[in-house]
Amino acid sequence: MPAPEPSASPTPTRRPGAPSRDRYDAVIVGGGHNGLVAAAYLARAGQSVLVLERLDTTGGAAVSTRPFAGVDARLSRYSYLVSLLPQKIVRDLGLDFAVRKRTVSSYTPALRDGRPTGLLVGGDRTRESFAALTGGEREYEAWRRFYAMTRRVAERVFPTLTEPLPARDALRARIDDTEAWRTLFEEPIGVAVERNFTDDLVRGVVLTDALIGTFADAHDASLLQNRCFLYHVIGGGTGDWDVPVGGMGALTDALARAARTAGAEIRVRHEATRIETDGTHAEVTVRAPDGEHVVAARRVLVNASPQALAALLGETPPPPAEGAQLKVNMLLTRLPRLRDRTVDPRQAFAGTFHIAEGYGQLADAYRDAAAGRLPAAPPSEIYCHSLTDPSILGPGLAARGYQTLTLFGLHTPARLFAADNDAARTALLKATLAELDAHLEEPITDCLALDENGEPCIEARTPLDLERDLRLPGGHIFHRDLSFPYESGTTGPWGVETAHANVLLCGAGAVRGGGVSGVPGHNAAMAALG
Repeated sequence: MPAPEPSASPTPTRRPGAPSRDRYDAVIVGGGHNGLVAAAYLARAGQSVLVLERLDTTGGAAVSTRPFAGVDARLSRYSYLVSLLPQKIVRDLGLDFAVRKRTVSSYTPALRDGRPTGLLVGGDRTRESFAALTGGEREYEAWRRFYAMTRRVAERVFPTLTEPLPARDALRARIDDTEAWRTLFEEPIGVAVERNFTDDLVRGVVLTDALIGTFADAHDASLLQNRCFLYHVIGGGTGDWDVPVGGMGALTDALARAARTAGAEIRVRHEATRIETDGTHAEVTVRAPDGEHVVAARRVLVNASPQALAALLGETPPPPAEGAQLKVNMLLTRLPRLRDRTVDPRQAFAGTFHIAEGYGQLADAYRDAAAGRLPAAPPSEIYCHSLTDPSILGPGLAARGYQTLTLFGLHTPARLFAADNDAARTALLKATLAELDAHLEEPITDCLALDENGEPCIEARTPLDLERDLRLPGGHIFHRDLSFPYESGTTGPWGVETAHANVLLCGAGAVRGGGVSGVPGHNAAMAALG
């Protein structure tokens, strides 16, 4: 780690009752996971650090909560799986945090000639499942070749995320695979999907990684879908998506402990409302329970969206962002029975359970939404955290066989909810659950637990809900469209720099941001430490 810069000396307090220290080496705006990562690194380097968090708890979108009244189930309410968090960060910060592998990668139910069937990926049944679905070996072998290619790319690209940004040609040379570079970085991912696979269902399962939180067509010329796909297949150098033990809040709780232990100060219910800087010194105006005051710092790291950063600086904001997902949390008294009797529900829901995500169905849903309509057959995917990690359930619930389900819907851009968010949410949830029910022997609503008021344990969040609750611009879970992980000339060497020498962006909107990774927090700390 680079040698720390000398700490600044405290200045006199500005007002009666203000904290005894109101000058810091670094003020971090936002106590989400990236802000906590940056705080821990900087404090461990000997810097004085203050974290300002608007809400009454840290964690941002990476939190665990008990959303259902009187029910002892602690769900990862927003973000829910871990792939992009480098073990380097876990080791560097000494985090008491663990993940578990899922026993199944995915299950996708289908009807073939009126017969319930499905594709099970993971474990020792993958080859058999491909053969039963497609009637031969071709798709299975194509699957193996394709994901061997993405694995090679992951092994080469993932380590660069915590290094200074490589030049485009340098990253291409590092990957050293002409076909992989063309497939992922140069031509729409739909071309490769159609070139490699023939089965509509298999094509759809592959494409879903390009669409999580991203509103794009398989052949979008912008390659937005490629950027999304890349980040979904490089995590950990393997592309595996793991379950956080104890829920996502276990990670951010560990990060907060690491930051505090290192000496960082964290103040919740303290909202930054303005940043003024001359490039060398900065002042942050803070709205707190005891009134408004100003904190001075040599450097400010902003763990918020680029839109929020512009507002804090009084500058012109970047183009609007638009999220495109439905997030649903459920608590069940039991897993539902499947129409496909060849698969145990505990297998099917242990991985990602794809619904209405055939290749043609995804294209239809995109066309519906692009035309301003809710998708007629909304695509979504589900996973059951409690099958892999039952610790999120109270002992009584676990003993009685209760399970959690997390559903993530695709192709539902914020514009579809603008006229009437509540009505659109209700209609979309109903249609989404109907698509799931088509593959179950019993309606999913029959399996829902009830809270202490007798209400079903289910909650849904649209992009507009996420914008309201978490200030995600347009409900965009990545803060803005993802970027390829190489230099583009729009930022500095770490991908976190701004037009102001002492203001850094350490949120998901930084280059190589998005997802629960801690990468922007790490990179902003490295940039701050020189």
